[in-house]
Amino acid sequence: MRPAPEAEAITAGSAQRSAPVPAAGRAASVPAADAPLAPASRAAGLAPAPERVAAPSLTTPTAPADHPTAPAGEPRAAASTGMAVGAGQTGLDGLRPVPARGPGGGPDGNRSPDAARYTGGADIVPRAAAVPPPGAGESGPGSPLSRPGFGSPLDAEPAGHAARPAGAFADLPESTSADTQLIRRTLSEIEPISDKVTSYFYALLFLNHPELREMFPAAMDAQRDRLFKALLTSARHADEPALLEEYLTHLGRGHRKYGTQPEHYPAVGESLLGALARYAPNTWGEAAEAAWVRAYTTISQTMIDAAAENELHAPAWWQAEIVRHELRTPDIAVVTVRPDQPYPFRAGQYTSLETPWWPRVWRHYSFASAPRSDGLLSFHVKAVPAGWVSTSLVHHANPGDVIKLGAPAGSMVVDHETDNGLLCLGGGTGIAPIKALVEDVAVHGRQRPVEVFYGARSDHDLYDIETMTRLEREHPWLSVRPVISDGPTSGLRGPLPDAVRKYGPWNAFDAYLSGPPGLIRSGVSTLRGIGIPRHRIRHDSLEELVGALD
Repeated sequence: MRPAPEAEAITAGSAQRSAPVPAAGRAASVPAADAPLAPASRAAGLAPAPERVAAPSLTTPTAPADHPTAPAGEPRAAASTGMAVGAGQTGLDGLRPVPARGPGGGPDGNRSPDAARYTGGADIVPRAAAVPPPGAGESGPGSPLSRPGFGSPLDAEPAGHAARPAGAFADLPESTSADTQLIRRTLSEIEPISDKVTSYFYALLFLNHPELREMFPAAMDAQRDRLFKALLTSARHADEPALLEEYLTHLGRGHRKYGTQPEHYPAVGESLLGALARYAPNTWGEAAEAAWVRAYTTISQTMIDAAAENELHAPAWWQAEIVRHELRTPDIAVVTVRPDQPYPFRAGQYTSLETPWWPRVWRHYSFASAPRSDGLLSFHVKAVPAGWVSTSLVHHANPGDVIKLGAPAGSMVVDHETDNGLLCLGGGTGIAPIKALVEDVAVHGRQRPVEVFYGARSDHDLYDIETMTRLEREHPWLSVRPVISDGPTSGLRGPLPDAVRKYGPWNAFDAYLSGPPGLIRSGVSTLRGIGIPRHRIRHDSLEELVGALD
């Protein structure tokens, strides 16, 4: 997800406005799934999980053939992915919330439901599917039924699984983890039909757990996209345990604002396995099923532990009152809010935001200033057609309205341990976090050169140029260059990355980029082309940027 660069998400199709959600029914976002073979380490400072308990077998829920997401001609029942659990082992529905243990060994009565733990992560022995997935009844390479001993524990990889996955993983080296290989092959198979798979996943989830539907947005278009992007992100980093755990920890903490509880995870896992079994007949089998169960067990435990640890020192969300609303252009507003309690963050980060006009719909926005002594927070918001949240904030919000803020996130922050200069590219409302970085350098009092290239379509769109030129006058180490892509201008003209090539050299600078995904992609390519190494180019992930546009 990124701080509303140029646009906020335009969701396909129209959607009816949702009724406000009671405090007890906050949204539950669906966790992503995939993880390395070995369980990720627990968040620092957490007590070890209690001893695991045996659990009943897991059966994947089914959807009727006449359900709107069930393709015509397919069997009524999706594949059963029951797990035969041995002594000391546990299936997904055996990941039961267990109270955390206090110092004396007994349950800690002061912990809230967020702090409950799942016990899981044990080896799982898969058993044969009661109903094979579509296509599995035909013998041939890759078909589970073409192998002798189908239904018994597997020691070898299924026939036909030797080919490397294509698509999103074609640029990655072959993983040394058997589980990672199986998971990536499954995702590669469903990638061309990911919209059908995710639609079927949610159909299973809501059909078998209807109480969860009210916890999601009315329109599910963006939610479906987020699920598959999260799966791909997790699978890409499956061989990088530290990076994957950081990603899952961020997800676990962020899901607190949706009201996600530990007991929601088994329902999600069962629905995920059911959808994969139905739509990945060529790569789905007992080995793949077991790999996904192990992966999802690791993922859910990591996210639950992260949420429990975060609950010890931070709320699930903050209430924030709008205290100032300044319309800079007909479609851009600077919105300033006062949180109901201290809100710690760093310049360059962003947060997720929910408005009272669109409950359960969260959007990402960057902080437009470094932390202030008065505790106020500012955001730059551009209204776009069909942008529910952005339009509400620009055209309907007024001082006195109250919004919700999620936890701060993002790693586009200043490294104060180096004397490198800062090369900053900000396009559209992406200038907001760039301004925050400039203020952060000023607060720390170090004379580091900061070069800002401020991009916009026209001079009229340089809505914050007066603020940036004022900062330039106040700080001799700061240089601000406006760059216009369309129309007449007295300054630089053309694509923002191209303007950077005219200056330099930049070998002693760290680069920071903020704006639409297209600007980030072209900017990174340009900066690497002029010699700035990848590890010194900072921006929030493209997955986060895309999420901000939903």
